[in-house]
Amino acid sequence: PPPPAVERSSAGPGLWYEKAAPGDRRLGKVVTIAKSKKFRDHHGKVVLEGHRLIKDALEAGAVLQSLFFSTVGHLKELPEAKLKRANLIKVKFEDIKSWSDLVTPQGLIGIFSKPDHAKMSYPAAQLTSSLPLLLICDNIRDPGNLGTILRSAAGAGCEKVLLTKGCVDPWEPKVLRAGMGAHFRLPIVANLDWESVPSNLPAGVQVCVADNKDPGAQAETASVSRGAGGAASAPGNPKAPVKSKPKAAPEREDEEGAVGVCVPELAAQCYYENWTQTPVAVVIGGETHGLSPDALHLAASTGGKRLVIPVVSGVDSLNSAIAAGIVLFEGKRQLLRRHEQEDERQKFPIVG
Repeated sequence: PPPPAVERSSAGPGLWYEKAAPGDRRLGKVVTIAKSKKFRDHHGKVVLEGHRLIKDALEAGAVLQSLFFSTVGHLKELPEAKLKRANLIKVKFEDIKSWSDLVTPQGLIGIFSKPDHAKMSYPAAQLTSSLPLLLICDNIRDPGNLGTILRSAAGAGCEKVLLTKGCVDPWEPKVLRAGMGAHFRLPIVANLDWESVPSNLPAGVQVCVADNKDPGAQAETASVSRGAGGAASAPGNPKAPVKSKPKAAPEREDEEGAVGVCVPELAAQCYYENWTQTPVAVVIGGETHGLSPDALHLAASTGGKRLVIPVVSGVDSLNSAIAAGIVLFEGKRQLLRRHEQEDERQKFPIVG
């Protein structure tokens, strides 16, 4: 039971909250968790702000530890049964405002146990719309982009999203804000090294990489970087190949160049041509670091393709969140069309 100094009040049957005394330090701790990945990981807590995000989290089964709110009315809009097990602390709106990350704070900040995708219950509508389409994020460093990508993945009906170690932490406040609840609509598996990516993919998956650069330019830069591999690793090496190597270069010559620079050739095609062998996973790379060689190796080993989004000559490549949206929704269109065609075939089997 709380110490007698704490004033407790009832917010309806069975819901008790306490009023924070002046100088209560707990809200400041919340902000520390929100801002620091190290703190989030070490204590296994995340901070969610705003009515919509907190409600989505509670409905998906995320565990609420403490809720800071400015008016009792805020509690009435949340599922009451889920609030009973949490510490409810009423604080002044000014306090929330001074700690808030939102432009227009709603007066509601929750500390949750870090959600585990394996224990969540995702919305029925999401599960029924789920497609054999997965997304792998590779080097997505920008929080706004990652949140937008997660939101697009949920919108397209992706089955799962995998984030490799080069990505920003999905539980960072900016990612949560841009995700608009996507974190609680589909499984997001974070912090994976490339060795553990395959075990998180379905059997027989084909991995394709999204490329928002022009295929002509792509081929050129690929051959230049391959040719320059040896030269870059050993500037004084007279044997370093200067011109791009022919495709059928003997393997021996490759070994003399930089080890590990060899990037597999992937068949390139436009994103709107058919590429959805089921199940399919799409890799999207970040803007500064782009796709890692591991992503290309994984795609090559599964017979995947390089999906090119043609842009007008002279225009820089597309923002990675936009590229992800274009490719995922095209994947969705292709998969739905395939389902329709299969349904037609079942209705009217071709008589031999």
